[in-house]
Amino acid sequence: MKKLMRIFVVLICSLGLVSVAYTAQPEENKSQKKKQPQTVQHAPPTTTGHATGAGASPKKTSMGAYEGKKGQTSTGAYQGQKGKKGQTSTGTYQRQTGKAAKGGKVTGAGKPGEISTTTAGKTATAGAAKAGKPFKPQHFNVPKQPNTAKAPPVKFQQGKHIEGSQNWQGQNYTVFRNYKSEWHDQNWWHSHHNNIVFVFGAPYYWNAGYWFPAWGYYPNAYYAWDGPIYAYNRLPPDQVIANVQTVLQQQGYYQGEVDGLLGPQTRAALADYQRASGLPETAAVDQPTLQSLGMA
Repeated sequence: MKKLMRIFVVLICSLGLVSVAYTAQPEENKSQKKKQPQTVQHAPPTTTGHATGAGASPKKTSMGAYEGKKGQTSTGAYQGQKGKKGQTSTGTYQRQTGKAAKGGKVTGAGKPGEISTTTAGKTATAGAAKAGKPFKPQHFNVPKQPNTAKAPPVKFQQGKHIEGSQNWQGQNYTVFRNYKSEWHDQNWWHSHHNNIVFVFGAPYYWNAGYWFPAWGYYPNAYYAWDGPIYAYNRLPPDQVIANVQTVLQQQGYYQGEVDGLLGPQTRAALADYQRASGLPETAAVDQPTLQSLGMA
């Protein structure tokens, strides 16, 4: 009987120990899980930027992005906890002051979480976007007497060619390459040309779509330019030049008076426009230039 009691007590104690051990096992497993470090997959860090967390080593996530106080996303943009603006993957900086990125103009001050927009820089020449638009010929009331201070008279030189014209290639510049100054009296000019007009008291003859100075018709005639002038819309030379001056004003190249004179200021404006438009710098009223200006 005593043996049976002892066996019974031993069984009860064994069952109690087993029960305690079974109950303690989940707690031990939980403790081990807490102590066990989290396994992560490491991806190569992006090269578009660096984390800027002050005094804290960043933690690398499974996406390969650094997450600190000021973490860097995979697109290379800084997103600080305090809402500071960062750098996007395009390298454009968002500033609270609205400072423009290189090569543009800020359209508005940046705000947290917004990308500042920029616009391309304006062209140096005002109104350049209007280039090539059709221009309707106009008639201008130009001064009756030339302002020789702004457009001094050129001197006649027998057989003179236009300087630099040998470099102007193409059939549209043949008239300039072939031009040379000639001196003849009135009878000769009338016998060779039946279309002669007078501008500021000086005769011009028309030939093959251009106006030319008729040197010698009046020995003291005034010319501001010794060379061909494209006969735009068959207007007389002063009206052609006045129309050209007007268009160059609209394009922002000419700042002077619309006086119908092909003087130094007008020729400089023509050269500037031709250079900007990729045309030969004739500084003259030629057909390709007027076509580019929308006049021919």
